[in-house]
Amino acid sequence: MLCTSMTQQEALDILKSGANVFLTGEPGSGKTHTINEYIGYLHDHGISPAITASTGIAATHINGMTIHSWSGIGIQKVFSEDDVAAIAGRKKIASRIAKNRILIIDEISMLDAQTLDAVETVCRAVKQSGLPWGGMQVVFVGDFFQLPPVSRAGDPPRQFAYQSNAWQDARPVVCYLSEQHRQDDATFLSILSSIRTGDIVEEIHHVLSQKVRAPKGSGEHTRIYSHNMNVDRVNDDRLRALDGKERTFAMGSRGPEDLVKQLKKGCLSPELLRLKVGAKVMFTKNDTEHQFVNGTIGTVEGFSKEDGSPIVRTERGYAVEVAQEEWSIVDGERTLAKIFQLPLRLAWAITVHKSQGMTLDSAIMDLSDAFEYGQGYVALSRVRALDGLHLIGYNARALEVHPDVLEADVAFRQQSLAAQQEFLAMSDADKLQSQKAFIVRCGGATQKGEKGKKVKKHKDLSARRTGDKENTRDKTVALWREGKDAKEIARLRGLAEGTIVAHLEESYMNGSMDIGELRRLASPRLVQALPQIEAAFKELGMAKLSPVFEKLKGEYSYDDLRLARILLSATPQ
Repeated sequence: MLCTSMTQQEALDILKSGANVFLTGEPGSGKTHTINEYIGYLHDHGISPAITASTGIAATHINGMTIHSWSGIGIQKVFSEDDVAAIAGRKKIASRIAKNRILIIDEISMLDAQTLDAVETVCRAVKQSGLPWGGMQVVFVGDFFQLPPVSRAGDPPRQFAYQSNAWQDARPVVCYLSEQHRQDDATFLSILSSIRTGDIVEEIHHVLSQKVRAPKGSGEHTRIYSHNMNVDRVNDDRLRALDGKERTFAMGSRGPEDLVKQLKKGCLSPELLRLKVGAKVMFTKNDTEHQFVNGTIGTVEGFSKEDGSPIVRTERGYAVEVAQEEWSIVDGERTLAKIFQLPLRLAWAITVHKSQGMTLDSAIMDLSDAFEYGQGYVALSRVRALDGLHLIGYNARALEVHPDVLEADVAFRQQSLAAQQEFLAMSDADKLQSQKAFIVRCGGATQKGEKGKKVKKHKDLSARRTGDKENTRDKTVALWREGKDAKEIARLRGLAEGTIVAHLEESYMNGSMDIGELRRLASPRLVQALPQIEAAFKELGMAKLSPVFEKLKGEYSYDDLRLARILLSATPQ
């Protein structure tokens, strides 16, 4: 196997240059960390990338939206020129794509070639450009050894994203991360590496066969299954067997019904979380204060006397009073929808699909009915070391990866090594110059003090990140609470009225303004028209404004419809 040694910092520097990139590597190599660093870097320069993923679960992890929703293609697979023109003609979709200069697609392994081609075609049509992806920087993130694109029963297997014309035309620089931040067990790493090369020797079967036995205190380990029905049965039975009062925690939401539904589907925390003292739970989100990560296991040891919040003792001995978290869909600087729930789920059992991206100290796995390439590899690579791995059973398919991916991976490693050598040959001055040039092309602000580089339209964005300047939305809200209307605030602040409306909507979405305050935006005419608008939304759905705008023959502006949608879909937290 060809050895690579690209670090996260090298990959980050290549991303900053504006090149199209395929960021890949083994589970635990830091792909998510690297892309989050890049997103933070862009935000620091006043640039908001489009953050998307191939699935709802993956999109929820990164506060983005599915690539299908972002691009407007939905679940459709085959597109005529008229179909593409219709999508590109939707005002909301066209505006979203037109303003973006950087597109990030996470969990690229689960996106098929046909879909990726469709997204790229829409991007070119909207931007009216013959350049690949309409001239955007496109960043693919993922690992093709993990779960592949899903095929419907009876359909031929989907082609991988890297086999698409959109991928080939983008010619992404491959950044193959090699540092390992999850596993530090040499034997276990060797097994996982062997699966990636298809070199399954008898010794590997011997080592894994030693793990096929029930561990002592097996109830303390999370079980990983291939199917949901096994997971639900185990979790329900174990919770029911506990003594004590059951507490329930309901999920809250804000935003259009369709988008909220998408968030709920992708969230690992359930809509109704049921807990008791003694319940085995798993955290479903990374904590900014580093008390837990997605996959941290613990046990409920009590509930707060003040507000009833669960107190969880993690396996590493830390007691955490768990507060409500939020998951959101963000489009640039605007939050479109949010859900609120405790970042917990029952953890006596979980599916392989939902375990993707998690890090577990220990797990019991039943891989005897693994049914697709990569499923066993994803499950095995969740745990940190062999000591934490316990197998009920496994079949030969559980250790198989797709033969096409085996072949492609050799090429990816070679391309990454070539990119690394080319990058290392550049001078620091040339690297910095290319990074600054890309920031300018994207309309961002370069470092303070460089004349002629700072872009005026991002002044408020930069101010919001400096601790000594008031948040631009807070300024709008303060004037609003003084009794001024949106038109007057726009004049005072030198901003468009639509921007002021967006500030107020965002403040509501963030919970800093209640629905009563926001209702003042609605004119008497709009309030009177709400039943009519509600009927149109019920018929056409709440995800897109253009169909409703057209049905009502332009009688109400997009700002009116956006406000009406919030007023109609407002639900208490």
